[in-house]
Amino acid sequence: MDRLIYTAASGAKHVMEQQATTANNLANVSTTGFRSQIDTFRAVPVVQAGTLPTRTFVVDSTTGADFSAGPLQATGRDLDIAIKGKGWLTVQMPDGTEAYTRNGAIQMNSNGLLETQQGLTLAGEGGPITLPPDVTVTVGGDGTISTIENGIKPGTATILGKLKLVNPPEQDLVRGDDGLFRLKDGSAAQVDPNVRAVGGMLESSNVNPVDSMVSMISLARSFDMQMSLLKNAENNAAKASQILALS
Repeated sequence: MDRLIYTAASGAKHVMEQQATTANNLANVSTTGFRSQIDTFRAVPVVQAGTLPTRTFVVDSTTGADFSAGPLQATGRDLDIAIKGKGWLTVQMPDGTEAYTRNGAIQMNSNGLLETQQGLTLAGEGGPITLPPDVTVTVGGDGTISTIENGIKPGTATILGKLKLVNPPEQDLVRGDDGLFRLKDGSAAQVDPNVRAVGGMLESSNVNPVDSMVSMISLARSFDMQMSLLKNAENNAAKASQILALS
């Protein structure tokens, strides 16, 4: 059997994986704060005793993410928070660990606790932040959450807490199945005073739909090429069988 089928099948398999990644990026083109996923592969020579390394296999490498910032959009909503430049919002998981997100579409639950749309508690430097009813919320550039009672003009601002804003090294972050990022060693990131927050705005996804569509077309052509190689290998094997039968 021609060894070409193994290298062609390896290439076709990983092209399909890239197509799945690109499709997932396109599906999240409107997801707030989404970071596009990047598949990385490397070529490994096939080395056998007595033969030259004339073929290579494609193997998975570390899957990464594009950490470039997406465009900011003004919403005018008090509880919408965007990170300007580098940095992350911190959320507390049910098991007590921390995770990091750029999705700042925050809401207030029935108890006044700030949480994400997925129901995860938004972490503050001193613990969770709870808002009283009937107030106007203001988010400071350093993540300070302050409120003013409605109906009182001018009102005295009351500081309720400060968001835990972090900026760990990007190479130490890994994306989980829930779309949130965590440190590879499972530790908690330290507060970074240089991270800036902006209230009344949200960050759009950094996925470029045009580039993703072009990539999908290119991957489809690459997959067709790999399948053509498999057909050629099948034809070569059939011709070889015919020649051997004649002899």
